[in-house]
Amino acid sequence: MTWRNRRVLDSVRVRSPMSTPLPRARRRALPFALMFCLCAMANGLMAADTNDLATQLRQLQEQNRVLQEQLRQQSEAVRRLSERLNDLERRRENAQAASTDAGTSDRSTQPGLLTRGLSSENVVLSGEGGLAFFHQGSQGQFPNAEFRVDEAKLFLDAKVWKDVYFFAEVNLITREQDEEYLELGELYVDFENVSRLWGQDRLLNMRAGRIDIPFGEEYLARDAIDNPLISHSLSDLWGVDEGVELYGRWKQLQYVLAVQNGGHPLLRDGDADKAVVGRIGYDPAKWLHLSASAMRTGNLDVQKDQFSELWFGGGFIRQLGAPATTTKFQVELLEGDAQFLWPRGHLKSAGGWLRFDDNDPTTDHRRHVHYYYVEAVQGVNEKFYGAARWSQVFAPDGFPLVGAGDFGQRLFGNLTEGLWRLSLGAGYRWSRDLVFKVEYSLNRGQELGGKPRDHEDLVAAEVALRF
Repeated sequence: MTWRNRRVLDSVRVRSPMSTPLPRARRRALPFALMFCLCAMANGLMAADTNDLATQLRQLQEQNRVLQEQLRQQSEAVRRLSERLNDLERRRENAQAASTDAGTSDRSTQPGLLTRGLSSENVVLSGEGGLAFFHQGSQGQFPNAEFRVDEAKLFLDAKVWKDVYFFAEVNLITREQDEEYLELGELYVDFENVSRLWGQDRLLNMRAGRIDIPFGEEYLARDAIDNPLISHSLSDLWGVDEGVELYGRWKQLQYVLAVQNGGHPLLRDGDADKAVVGRIGYDPAKWLHLSASAMRTGNLDVQKDQFSELWFGGGFIRQLGAPATTTKFQVELLEGDAQFLWPRGHLKSAGGWLRFDDNDPTTDHRRHVHYYYVEAVQGVNEKFYGAARWSQVFAPDGFPLVGAGDFGQRLFGNLTEGLWRLSLGAGYRWSRDLVFKVEYSLNRGQELGGKPRDHEDLVAAEVALRF
């Protein structure tokens, strides 16, 4: 641009639109126009805010509906769980009564079930086990310092209908098994609280199937997790047999009555005569429990039954006469039990009598055997405890007593006229479901004829658990 052109431009006066006066009418309308624009803008903003608020309210309503549905579902789940826990609690209470009334070892209903095991609404799967080290003298069952699985069991407990339950026990391995194979334990249907039909609570319950023989009370604490020691008493009465059992309680009294096959075979009975077992318990105070038991095995066929299903002295009860002359034998038993309980310990004792007879016409094989044991447990604190048990068996005319000796040699070899055992041990409970224990057990006796039984002392350690 030349100097001349710039000069021409500078000489032209440019008027700003703001400097140009508006007509009076327009000046009066201007404030209203501005107000209209501001109102329109405000309405637009308010409309936008209203839409956003409505959207947020809808979102909150949807979230509230979802939360209410979740709360309803959770309430329903809590209700079902509460019903299940109530059922289990009733079963636990009944099992505690049954452990005294019926003496049946229903593992699924023992205290602690609610915090262990795999469960659904109607089925509970649980188990127990023991891992041990045993070392005995040359005449014992474990002369070679053995590490072994001492016990492994699985339990299934299922609710069938209202107060009807199914229970099954599978023994993967037990101390009494010589080979590694599955073995059926208990398997029964439990009809609980039948007496409710006529307004009596827990007066009558019934079990049918394969059931623990409810004689005495030591077998109730026989499993590794329940036994404060590792060994058992010398009498060690226990067994599982097919039959029917009635049990119940009334005030401080409990009872159990069972009719079972009596013989050892699982699927057949060798004689129509049945075993009959009964026990009456009485709790005069919380710290005292008393009971009396009676049993007859019924006639057992030497060829078909071979053994009694009841174990005594570490082995089966068998015939004493020659198979050629003996066709039937039977055993009758009586026992009294007393338990004194306190917060960190107990004192348990039992004593009994066994009578054996058969139909051998050539020889009198009648035997009278007496036995007893005393067990004391005292906790040092909540975890550590000490335990001791003294037990003894008297069989003046001789009886097949395995004790801590070699099973085959002592069950089928020379008869024993007397045994005693002193077991000393200690344990540490990490929890109700996990315990470590050690034991030293002295075992002495005498065969019929005077030969001593020795070299059977036991040193053992075990970790026992359940889930």
